Amino acid sequence: MYQDPVERPDSDKEWKLIEKMVMNVNAEQRRSRRWGIFFKLLTFVYLFAAILIFMPSDVDSSKLAASGKFTALVEVRGVIADGEEASADIIVTGLRNAFEAEGAQAVILRINSPGGSPVQSGYVYDEIMRLKELHQKPVYAVISDLGASGAYYMAAAADEIYADKASLVGSIGVVGSGFGFVDAMDKLGVERRLFTAGEHKAFLDPFSPLDKKEEQFWEQVLSTTHDQFIEQVKKGRGDRLVDNDKLFSGLVWTGEQALGLGLVDGLGSSSYVARELVGAEDIVDFTPQPTPFEALVGRFGTQIGKGIASMMGLNGMGFQLQ
Repeated sequence: MYQDPVERPDSDKEWKLIEKMVMNVNAEQRRSRRWGIFFKLLTFVYLFAAILIFMPSDVDSSKLAASGKFTALVEVRGVIADGEEASADIIVTGLRNAFEAEGAQAVILRINSPGGSPVQSGYVYDEIMRLKELHQKPVYAVISDLGASGAYYMAAAADEIYADKASLVGSIGVVGSGFGFVDAMDKLGVERRLFTAGEHKAFLDPFSPLDKKEEQFWEQVLSTTHDQFIEQVKKGRGDRLVDNDKLFSGLVWTGEQALGLGLVDGLGSSSYVARELVGAEDIVDFTPQPTPFEALVGRFGTQIGKGIASMMGLNGMGFQLQ
């Protein structure tokens, strides 16, 4: 005779008791989930509010009012490129605000950058020259860890350049780089199918054999850009540059070596320049800051994709001052 393996309660009372217990458990779980969501939301709101409260403003207005006279400062940090922290738009905005500030006795461009876009660097160089003439305020470039390539291009527009004895300075050159996958495609049996209108539309295509004429043309482009770089450095530094056949070779020097070559005017920090040369020890930072939302998003890693794309060469063909 078949017997149900599950022993069932003998009375409706027992069934109702079990049903009540299950319902109580489900209700408790729902309450726990609701409170969990509430506390997570509360924590997020608290963190976001804290960021809003403690995020520094573009300019410390209270310090401006208290000091009367001060040295204005604008930072150049990281790779110089459009859309980055060291883009021309951001740097130029900071410089204009710094020059226009009534109590600013001088402007310091504090640099820690390996260089980047020659176009962005040129924009900043030209704007520094314009603002110096318009406002008649001295400009000092101060290189901390690194002031190379396009970053030095910017620095050359300053009245004087200072660095630490161990800073890396110079790298006056231009580079254009890429990859070639032709042999790899042959080994893999991959056929390249490329259709263009224009003899050189596929110029420097990494999946096609390198054309000698296009290679020579590209070298001319780099050489022309290098000549422009050298011309601007000479214009900014003048006869302070020492005659040295390695000066514009792309080499990089320590701050101490750069001093001997005339690439910098002295060894010192931003504080040293403000205190000893400007005579206004208080420094006010005019570097434009990201909005709280931008800073929050950035801290959660939205720049990772950009970094990966840059490493893989997915940002388009171009060249950099190096």
